[in-house]
Amino acid sequence: MMSEMNQRKIKILYVDDEEINLQAFRSTFKKIFDLFLAGSANEARKILTDHEVDIIIADQRMPSETGLNFFTSISSKYPEPIRILLTAYTDMHLVTEAVEKKLIYHYLTKPWDEAYFKNIIENAYESYFLRRQNKFLEKQLKEAREQLETLSKQIELS
Repeated sequence: MMSEMNQRKIKILYVDDEEINLQAFRSTFKKIFDLFLAGSANEARKILTDHEVDIIIADQRMPSETGLNFFTSISSKYPEPIRILLTAYTDMHLVTEAVEKKLIYHYLTKPWDEAYFKNIIENAYESYFLRRQNKFLEKQLKEAREQLETLSKQIELS
C-alpha cells in the first residue's frame, strides 16, 4: 500500500499573488513535486477544474480573497485535497479555528524553511493517501457485505 503512495509525484497547487513567491516555490520544489501555480484564487479555481491535485497551498493575504476564504469556497466541490495555509502574519485565533474546523491541515509562516515545508507536504500527502485508501477499503467492505447478504438470502430460500 505504501509503495503505491511513492509511485508518483505529489501534485500541488500553490496559490500566491506575489510572483516572487510563486517562482521561489517553483525553483525549490519543481524537481520533486508536480506543480501548478496560480497568482489568484480565481486562477486556482480554473486549474482545479482541469487538474486533480493532492495538496493545495494558499497564501492567506491576497488582495481579492484570503486563503481561508478561498479554501472555504472550494471545500465542498473539492473535499479531497489537503489544504495548507501560508501566511506572513499570524492571527492565531483565525488559524486555530481553521484547523479545528478541518478547513486546513496545517499552516506555515513566511519565510518558510525548505526542509520543514517539504516535510509538511510529505506528511500531508501521506494523510491524503491514507484517507483515499480508507475510502476505497470501506467501499470494498460494503460490497462484500452486500454479496454476503445476497448469498445468505439465497441459502435461506433453498
